[in-house]
Amino acid sequence: MRPNLNLMKATLTGALGGLLFGFDTVVISGILDSVVRLYGLSDYGKGWTVAIALIGTVVGSFGAGVVGNKLGGRETLRLTAVLYVLSAIGSALAWSWPSLMVFRFIGGLGIGASSVLGPVYIAELSPAKWRGRLVGAFQFNVVFGILVAYTSNYLIRLLHLGATEWRWQVGVAAIPAAGFLALLFGIPRSPRWSASRDRIDEALAVLKLMGEPDPEAELADIRAALAQEHATAHEAVFRWKYRYPLFLAITIGAFNQLAGINAILYYLNNIFAAAGFSQISGDQQAIAIGFTNLIFTMVGMSVIDKLGRKTLLLIGAAGTAACLAGVAWIFTTNSHQHMLVWLLVTYIAFFALSQGAVIWVYIGEVFPNHVRSKGQGVGNASHWIMNTAIALEFPVLATRIGRGAPFVFFAAMTALQFFVVLLAYPETKGQTLEELQRHLIPAE
Repeated sequence: MRPNLNLMKATLTGALGGLLFGFDTVVISGILDSVVRLYGLSDYGKGWTVAIALIGTVVGSFGAGVVGNKLGGRETLRLTAVLYVLSAIGSALAWSWPSLMVFRFIGGLGIGASSVLGPVYIAELSPAKWRGRLVGAFQFNVVFGILVAYTSNYLIRLLHLGATEWRWQVGVAAIPAAGFLALLFGIPRSPRWSASRDRIDEALAVLKLMGEPDPEAELADIRAALAQEHATAHEAVFRWKYRYPLFLAITIGAFNQLAGINAILYYLNNIFAAAGFSQISGDQQAIAIGFTNLIFTMVGMSVIDKLGRKTLLLIGAAGTAACLAGVAWIFTTNSHQHMLVWLLVTYIAFFALSQGAVIWVYIGEVFPNHVRSKGQGVGNASHWIMNTAIALEFPVLATRIGRGAPFVFFAAMTALQFFVVLLAYPETKGQTLEELQRHLIPAE
């Protein structure tokens, strides 16, 4: 049985935060040079312009779990949509570098919160059979947002708007953000959140609405898990019994960024410029990479519930390590620059079908119901803290040590990831969230 219309509507709405996440994440690549020239920024200033939004994502990731548990995922997602609107409009109208930094930080809060709550909301609505593919819709929208941002940057640049060009590039995000906010008023609460607040009839109604094959049995399983956890419903996630889920969430979040994905996406125009491409040509190559990201994320989503999460992670780690080593060789030897585009396209393909499709699904699966939002926040915070550090230091290291140095590091980290996944990661496909809880959390 395929997902019904109500489930698809709720999934696509929850996942729309991913589109704004992707757009806001990489739109900076097109405006960075303009902002650096306008405000006379150093390499560190350039890094901070990228990193300030990422600091916001760390704060948003940590705060989202607490707010999500209290208000519910749907209501908290509405708050993130408001933050996206404020960030887009404020960044477009920024009157100074500090004001731009403030509005980028606000956007980061929205990114961090939606990256926690979007996947959790979808996971808690989805039948186990479809959960991987439906939660993968969030990541699909992230990469679609990346492609939209690269394409938008290119098309706006063709208009030759001069000094206001970068303001239009960041401000256009207000349109989908407003649409996201409106759509969030047409979807239900999570049945697991409703059950946790003793709104049993509401939870059962939502399970039926979502097409759950046996809604009464699923509700009974949810209630049994909640009853078992009632005495510790508000406990902290940093407890010894959660050591294995914490290890999985923190490491997959960190390795996601140690592969260099966001550093490459943020500084893509600069990377192509360093290899001799013009600005317009760099924009065109960025669109090709964004399109590849989209296509192979769809491939990953289509096989995630068949091949499994662990298999995809292993394939991706091997492929990205090889491609990153090739990019490092190009910049270290200063030769064969024509191969850069092909290596980056192949790198994106391997990343998208593996880590890109798996990370948000996996983190949302490994924690028990009552700390899932908090656990998702921890995994996402690991992801964004590492992202912030790498984004801040990438332009400095590339300038002071050599353009190949960051790629040598990324290649080594993805090789390490292969062995960590091989030896320590469990497979989670085809199991309900309650079954995973019993397998991953030791009985006390």
